[in-house]
Amino acid sequence: MTAVMPHLPALQIVVPLLGAILAGFLRRGPTAFAVALAVSWLMPFIAGALLWQVLGGGSISYRLGGWQPPYGIEYRVDVFNAFVLMLVSVIGAVTMPYARRSVAFEIDEGRQAWFYCMYLLCLTGLLGITITGDAFNAFVFLEVSALATYVLIAAGRDRRALLASYQYLIMGTIGATFYVIGVGLLWVVTGSLNFVDVSARLAEAATVQPRPVITALAFLTVGVSLKLALFPLHSWLPNAYAYAPSFATTFLAATATKVAVYLLIRLYFSVFGPTLNFQKLPVSELIIGLSIAAMFAASFIAIFQTNLKRMLAYSSVAQIGYITLGIGIANKAGLTGSIVHLANHAVMKAALFLALGAVFYRIGSVKLHDLSGIGPKMPLTMAAFVVAGFGIIGTPGTVGFISKWYLAVGALNEVGWPLVLVIMASSLLAVIYIGRVVEVAWFRDPSPTCIGASDPPLSMLIPLLVLTAATIWFGIDTQWTAGIAGKAAGMLVGGLK
Repeated sequence: MTAVMPHLPALQIVVPLLGAILAGFLRRGPTAFAVALAVSWLMPFIAGALLWQVLGGGSISYRLGGWQPPYGIEYRVDVFNAFVLMLVSVIGAVTMPYARRSVAFEIDEGRQAWFYCMYLLCLTGLLGITITGDAFNAFVFLEVSALATYVLIAAGRDRRALLASYQYLIMGTIGATFYVIGVGLLWVVTGSLNFVDVSARLAEAATVQPRPVITALAFLTVGVSLKLALFPLHSWLPNAYAYAPSFATTFLAATATKVAVYLLIRLYFSVFGPTLNFQKLPVSELIIGLSIAAMFAASFIAIFQTNLKRMLAYSSVAQIGYITLGIGIANKAGLTGSIVHLANHAVMKAALFLALGAVFYRIGSVKLHDLSGIGPKMPLTMAAFVVAGFGIIGTPGTVGFISKWYLAVGALNEVGWPLVLVIMASSLLAVIYIGRVVEVAWFRDPSPTCIGASDPPLSMLIPLLVLTAATIWFGIDTQWTAGIAGKAAGMLVGGLK
């Protein structure tokens, strides 16, 4: 074990990459699932060991190819990205058992092995974005995860999934182009691609060539914002979530946008933050304005959706608004709220999409009118939906309340009461769209589609209940979420100019 420990950063990428290759060669769905399950269950142990190391001994620098950074590619792990590595790994591990029956139900047998191959490639890309300390290497992993995501979305039997995947491909390509232009500008003005080295060289570069530095920040912001679906650059997300297979929707909603947010925070606070004075740039005002627009506009649209996967998709756009709001506030409490909401929203939204996937598995629909009276027929599934829905609202005792508490504290310290009232008012919209589902599911007579419904098999039910329990548990015991997020936020804000 001692010999392996120094190479944990590499194993975080190599293991799922080799698993993807193996799953692709096996060609049989059940065998590929076994590989995906084994890899998914291994990843939290690697990520957990990295988190334990950085909490006890500080940042880890791992060089690749025998070249010292900044000339060679570096994997760099600190409290912030170790927390995100753990989040992505745990989501994959908890939800993967659910995939066996869900994928078999929704995807043709001949394509199931490729689906698991693409899942593992997507996992590789997301973990790679999180762990790399190199701007161009992050672009490579962005493309790995994006290409795999296009296939995951298109894998469903619904032909509209192909259109959704194509739409995401177009938007994702535009985002990647903006990002790589920004990286190119950074290379021109600093002569480096290593995040730490670029940050050190930007001070001189910003003095000599301030316009290219600001332009690089603008391109990187737009490129990453497209990937994380920041309003109004979110148009690819509702269809992608609505028509992708249930497991793909769950995994992507819980991880992909969160990793993109991680990259934005890393660029803002670790790379540009020590050099640029954001108080003199309209960055905070712009991000806060777009975040508020997302919180209200997306929630308002969610209220009128009859396809519940689209409803939750627009809810995700609104919840991303809460995350980016903390980035715009840019103090320790606000950024703590952003980072902890990465984890909290992943848990809640994964539970909600798993519940809808279970409903689809039983009745073949996620239309609101088809769920009439389904609560008593699928009591554990719909009870889990209600609990996770309370979390989205921000009810005390759930993880959603913890996130909004920190955001409110940060807003009060930086902006004042009006922004706190905005956070509270936007939460009321979530009461409406979650409340519609609760009313239809529990307080109406059963529709014909729900007559024979029942809770799904244990392999699907247990992951749902685990995530639902986490929605409550981490709303009470915040040591491993808000505690670590606070340490990460303190580190990031401490480096601002």
